[in-house]
Amino acid sequence: MRHFKFLLASVGVAATLHSSAQDLNEAYNLSNMTPQGTARSIGFGSALGSIGGDFSSISVNPAGLGVYRTSELSFTPSLKINFASSDFQGVTRNDNNTRANINNFGVVFTEAPKGRRYDRRAWKAVSFAIGVNRVADFNHDYNYKGNNSTSSASLAFEADANAYPNYITPGTLAYTGVNSGVISLSTLNYYTAVPFAGGISQSNVIQERGGINEYAIALGGNYKEKLLLGATIGIPSMTYIRNSDYTETVLPTNSYNPAHFQTFTYNNQLNISGLGVNLKLGAIYKATDFIRIGAAFHTPTLYSISEVTDYGISSVVNNYQYAVSTANDLPQKRFDYSFATPLKAVLSASIILKKLGFVTADYEYVNYGTMKYYYPAGFDENTGISYKTEADQMNQAIKNNYQSASNIRVGAEIKITKYFMVRGGAGYYGNPYKTGTAMERLDISAGLGFRTKNFFADFGVVNSMYKFSEQAYSKVNYDYVASASTHALPPVATVKNTVNNVALTVGVKF
Repeated sequence: MRHFKFLLASVGVAATLHSSAQDLNEAYNLSNMTPQGTARSIGFGSALGSIGGDFSSISVNPAGLGVYRTSELSFTPSLKINFASSDFQGVTRNDNNTRANINNFGVVFTEAPKGRRYDRRAWKAVSFAIGVNRVADFNHDYNYKGNNSTSSASLAFEADANAYPNYITPGTLAYTGVNSGVISLSTLNYYTAVPFAGGISQSNVIQERGGINEYAIALGGNYKEKLLLGATIGIPSMTYIRNSDYTETVLPTNSYNPAHFQTFTYNNQLNISGLGVNLKLGAIYKATDFIRIGAAFHTPTLYSISEVTDYGISSVVNNYQYAVSTANDLPQKRFDYSFATPLKAVLSASIILKKLGFVTADYEYVNYGTMKYYYPAGFDENTGISYKTEADQMNQAIKNNYQSASNIRVGAEIKITKYFMVRGGAGYYGNPYKTGTAMERLDISAGLGFRTKNFFADFGVVNSMYKFSEQAYSKVNYDYVASASTHALPPVATVKNTVNNVALTVGVKF
């Protein structure tokens, strides 16, 4: 995993230009699980911790199953509409995409005695639930473009070649750079062909796909109409695909171009899939007929992950076209490892307004600095460094860059008539990063509901706003760079996102 030393890319083993911050973002994606849920829960801000009576509650506080008095089957299709605006080197660019999803599908079986049996039994209701909730969605398109005269991504190829001149083998950045004409040997050192000091255009087009669907089995009950208890075994199934096309092109105004470089595009496709397991425990206490207090604890999710990287480069130098890729010249890279997300604690409170509706709030605590990678036994064939050492370096980077975050969700439901209700809510998700661009997220939601004795339909929409920053390429080890007199950092793109998630739930009670 030679690139780790120079590029700090630690999740995979492929020669890659993406930055260490991007790898840290991948860790965050695995850990930032927020149920997309039913349209009902979306409508009141997903503040489910002490409300219950909704299938989504098994992924927040499974004690919510104790609210059920009848069995039900529910299904929630949704539509995610994403708008992204990037700022890179003073240039603004926009992108958007729309994707359809299934937020949840599940069934709750409830046994609730009536009459004298109800009076005699301490457990007033017991429910068993099985189904799937979508707890994360990675579908996202964005791009950025700007000019630069202080650095080039090609310096990473140069540094790798100069550091290991005798080991320019397939799968390394050096091999990719040499065989694409992006770098070449001159006397004792390798040099980049990219005349970045005279001005180049840099752009990146990114497409992300995938999400996390959590398959869940849950059990909950109602003890003497005072204490509700529940537990969920969650089995999250994760897929994440990231395709990026990074391009550098010489500007027409660039007068110094001895290698007659014209352009290169580096394509990187990362495919991550994994299966995990976790446990959620919860309780809801009915302090009075009007007040409920809830608490839930989520263990870390332990994932078993497989990562496959395909990559390649195409270039034009002195009117000659080069192409190097895993499709013909380079080895495809696969790496299997384990990853643990942070534990999560949820505290909740609700005011129940009888036939009028309710007001509810959740507080959630997550320490992202406790995320942890576990690499397999053995040693890196390129560097001789043990995988354990590389995992320790990545875990230290997590501790250095991540912090604990507080998430707050509030919501309300008001019954307009016996059958119709309106909902509203908001959520604030705290910044997980210690430094850099703050990544808080703000959610505003609304919804409508229709319910009869045996049927219900809900509509919900949530608008989410957040931003993040990423380096266009990895920081270079200038100790092995001969082409640059200054040690410039890679340029940073800031991306602002507005996401609208529209959901419709239909269900039957039986």
